[in-house]
Amino acid sequence: MAGLIVHEWIEANGGAERVLDSMASTFPDSDIFCLWNDAPGRYPKERVSESRLARSRVRRSKALALPLMPNVWSSVDIEHHDWVLASSHLFAHHVGSRRGSRATTVFAYVHTPARYLWEPELDSRGKHPLAQIAAKYYRNLDRRRAAEGVNFAANSNFVRKRLADFWDQEAEVIPPPVSVSHLQSTSRWVDSLSGIDMERYERLPEEFILGASRLVPYKRLDTVIDLGNRAGVPVVIAGGGPELNRLKSQAADAGVPVFFLEDPSDVLLYAVFQKASVYVFPPVEDFGIMPIESIALGTPVLVNTEGGASESVARLRGGLVVEDFSSVEAITKLHEAIEQDMTNARAQVDYYSAEQFATRLTSWMAPYLGSLRGDGALGHGDAPCR
Repeated sequence: MAGLIVHEWIEANGGAERVLDSMASTFPDSDIFCLWNDAPGRYPKERVSESRLARSRVRRSKALALPLMPNVWSSVDIEHHDWVLASSHLFAHHVGSRRGSRATTVFAYVHTPARYLWEPELDSRGKHPLAQIAAKYYRNLDRRRAAEGVNFAANSNFVRKRLADFWDQEAEVIPPPVSVSHLQSTSRWVDSLSGIDMERYERLPEEFILGASRLVPYKRLDTVIDLGNRAGVPVVIAGGGPELNRLKSQAADAGVPVFFLEDPSDVLLYAVFQKASVYVFPPVEDFGIMPIESIALGTPVLVNTEGGASESVARLRGGLVVEDFSSVEAITKLHEAIEQDMTNARAQVDYYSAEQFATRLTSWMAPYLGSLRGDGALGHGDAPCR
């Protein structure tokens, strides 16, 4: 027998899926289970199993599926696996809990407790009156399930504190994997551009601050435009999403040039990171992978004091933190960041590499399991233990 990796749902793109990829490569013989799989080519078909929700009418609506998820996760049969590793940002850590005391050792790597249940002020999905009524029940259930013998890891100290506050559980901190070696495989990503990507790149100004992410409200890209406008520095916004038209309307009234790169390719985005003066990252994030990618590419970052992104900036000294992006202090720190020497920070960013993630993950799991082999199975004669 080998292990089982479980993940809420598999999407084509996403930070949680990067973690899942690393888990899957670290334990190549493990099975994968999810509620549904929207990226069927990501892993071999025979390796991934889906829940009954994948064949139901609620599959395309997470809001409609949410009331069913705890029961689905708790009823998963895990007894035929040596161990279970859950990649959780909602209810995946409930896996196999219906039987009460789980006989199989369960590990949960927590990206965050569900924001719309626990911190609706940070997630608009939790502000609806009906959602607030239901949230009390799900918070109580979530807290009970977390106390049922699960071994927890968090992706940042910020999330570790949430686990302590919300679930009364301690957790190891294991930063998620960043593709450091790939990002640093060339010193000039611009040399890899051609065709339309090169044309888009050449339209950009010589100096600019960069905002790059999905164009959704909580990423606060309007703050990036406002900061550039007040500092007198051109702005580039890279990404795609429902906020695009609103951001373009804001940009039309700005006193500095604002350029939009809609859905850039990875290579173009890397080249733009390297060209940018500063990457500005205002949201309160659980971890924040893109600021580390910016540092790996040699560009300083300006991040929120609240959230996981400030931890990596402090460790690497790859930028500065701002409490209030609308303040005069934010303009001062922006200009300070522009002048920052990134040599040392870029050299130390391997701390967040995929290789380091795999090492920390297996080191965290090994004491509970005895001699854990890289193929996802236990060493000869070992048995699951608590």
